[in-house]
Amino acid sequence: MIESIIATLVGWVWYYPVTGLCLFLGVFYTIRLRMIQLRTLPHALALVQGRYDDPNETGQITHFQALSAALSGTIGLGNIAGVSIAIAMGGPGAILWMWLVGFIGMATKYAECFLGTQYRHVDAKTGVVYGGPMYYIEKGLGPRWRPLALL
Repeated sequence: MIESIIATLVGWVWYYPVTGLCLFLGVFYTIRLRMIQLRTLPHALALVQGRYDDPNETGQITHFQALSAALSGTIGLGNIAGVSIAIAMGGPGAILWMWLVGFIGMATKYAECFLGTQYRHVDAKTGVVYGGPMYYIEKGLGPRWRPLALL
């Protein structure tokens, strides 16, 4: 019985609120950042190709390695299997919607990466760089939001 209650709650929360919030934020960031997905594409390709790599620059990884690390945390089995299931259940039209959602999602991912870079923490002793949602929630929103950052 408890399992069915939890499953119902999870289904309700993850269906309408999260889908609507993701869609709203993606459109908001796309408009607010003036189509960042298209405006910065040439610069992004130059970064990945290594045109801006400087061996004397501080940091532990190259731009390409940073992109690979970010994508490895984003793209997983759910994305790979999800595409196959969407095409099998929704037909070829599902591809159009996946492209549109992916395009809108790029602005959200940019905002997340920007905040992670802006509010990262560099360990003074080792020089190791730490970042992510737990850091930008606490540093960007303040100490009152520390429980959310820890969660």
